[in-house]
Amino acid sequence: MLNEVKVVICGKEYKLRTSETPNYVYALARALEAKINEMMNSGSGSSPYSASIMVALSLLDDLNKSNQKLDSIRNQTKEYVDEAGRTRIERDAAQKEIEVLKSKIEQLENMVKLKQLSQSI
Repeated sequence: MLNEVKVVICGKEYKLRTSETPNYVYALARALEAKINEMMNSGSGSSPYSASIMVALSLLDDLNKSNQKLDSIRNQTKEYVDEAGRTRIERDAAQKEIEVLKSKIEQLENMVKLKQLSQSI
C-alpha cells in the first residue's frame, strides 16, 4: 500500500507516493534540508539548487563507498564460509583417521595380550 506524503524542502512542497511510513519520509526530508542548508551556509554562496546538486553528489559518493564496503564484507564472509567448509572436511577426515588408528591400537593391544598369555602358558 502506498502512502501519500507531503514534505517541504527549502520552502517547496513535494508530494510523494511511497511504501515507507510518513514519519520516515519526514525524517529524510528534514535531514536533506539540513544538508542543503549546511551547504548553502558553508560560505560558498550556493543557491538551493546548486547546494542540492552538491548534496546529491556527496550522498551518491557515500552510497558508492558503502556499497563497495558491503561488497568487500560479502566477499570476506564468503571466504570465511569457504574456509570453514574446508576445515570441516579436514576435521571429518581427521576424525575418521583417529577411529582407524584407535581400532589398530585395540588390535595391537589384543595381540600383545595374546602373546603374553601364550608365553605364560
